[in-house]
Amino acid sequence: MTGTHIGRIIRRLRHERNLTQQALAGRLGISTSYLNLIEHDQRAVTAPLLIKLTRILDVSIETLSGIEEHRLEAQLLEALADPTLGGQSDIPAHELAVLATQPTTARAILSLYKTARAARRTPQDAQEHTPPIILPQDELRQLYETRNNYFEELESFAESIRHQLARDKGLPEGETLPPYEINRAVASRLRHHHGIVVHVGHLDGKLKHYDPSARILIISEQMPRESRGFLLCSHLMLLEANAVMAPIIHGHGPISKETDTFMRLGLANYAAAALLMPYMAFVQKARTLRYDIENLSAHFGVSFHQAAHRLTSLQKPGERGIPFFFVRVDPAGNIIKSFSACGFPILQQGNPCPRWNACTAFQTPGRFHVDIVKFTNGKTFLTFARTITGARLDHHQAPPISTIAMGCSIDRAGEIIYADRLNLQAQPSPIGLTCHLCDWTDCRSRAFPYGEKNHPMPYELITDQRSGSGNGEVFI
Repeated sequence: MTGTHIGRIIRRLRHERNLTQQALAGRLGISTSYLNLIEHDQRAVTAPLLIKLTRILDVSIETLSGIEEHRLEAQLLEALADPTLGGQSDIPAHELAVLATQPTTARAILSLYKTARAARRTPQDAQEHTPPIILPQDELRQLYETRNNYFEELESFAESIRHQLARDKGLPEGETLPPYEINRAVASRLRHHHGIVVHVGHLDGKLKHYDPSARILIISEQMPRESRGFLLCSHLMLLEANAVMAPIIHGHGPISKETDTFMRLGLANYAAAALLMPYMAFVQKARTLRYDIENLSAHFGVSFHQAAHRLTSLQKPGERGIPFFFVRVDPAGNIIKSFSACGFPILQQGNPCPRWNACTAFQTPGRFHVDIVKFTNGKTFLTFARTITGARLDHHQAPPISTIAMGCSIDRAGEIIYADRLNLQAQPSPIGLTCHLCDWTDCRSRAFPYGEKNHPMPYELITDQRSGSGNGEVFI
């Protein structure tokens, strides 16, 4: 967003909580007329008043700074630039910013875009009356965004299972199992409570295989111990957490059978992470270690990927961690998984900026790439990325590799260990959402030339004869 309309955000949050101006003003200790001026962005919000607002409205400071609006603005920019909705890539930034502060209207446009994109079918589809398909991962991403990637009911359920595992092992009340005991305890629970026998063995090209008639779960021996443990916990949650997951899924609205299954898998994985990395223990350790993902994964006996993803769910009211964004990218630039709790704009379709370290990390696998980046709207973020490699399940194919990129607003960078070697006052690296929606005019990594009103011009030569700063390509 070009500027944060905090007054409009306060008004929206007040309406969502069914509070009148008089009621909120009374709790804030200010006059109704003064609150009215604030809500119309005619008065600034002081620091003490901002703290009161976070407590009364039960939100983080980042939420008041416009996280949801930043996310909607990026999604609107992408949607309205798509030819499906007319290809309007030249909408002024201030108009997008205002539209993003009207969430009902903005989401209606995004819903229209999603439906229109799903309806783009082949002639054969039309003849066979194939119904439009909305991808399950899009629905799951929307569910995570709606809940800010925090599910109190799943956290509580995972905590209760953790205590039951401790009691099954005969531990005193209040004690829990150490990380290295969890895998064995979960396997034991699967056997004694569900009659499922767990084996670790050879599987051709599969991570796991479950035979429901024989009640046998086989996990590939090619997988590391951390991944085996996560699969065990996820399988347990699929069996035991259905009553908790069902209201979450049904509350999201009408969905297809495939999406229902996909959501159950996603929520079971969330619950598995909560079982392996209990919320309070994890958030406290994360603060102590200054969000060092490698040390967190070692402490809790989980993989780098699992620990990184868990950091994005630390949004419990009163005990929030740093609001992170999380992106997983494959070597082709496809965004496999994404979530943003800090207003970092993430592309839903297409390829991200080639200058972003989510892409450049592939050049030196296994090494951390840390940078400060800035978008054309002035928003600045700390971002750090590292590649991860999956298990080799077939000797005829290379193991899958992808990059995990995370980060936060530059205001919180000092709390994170990866920023220690950076000069936070240095000039940030300019990046964009994606090439054809980017306003940076002097980028040599651009895949599309920069044209008038930011329209790609695929048949023109864009080059600076004096400085040689062009991309050196003739687009024909």
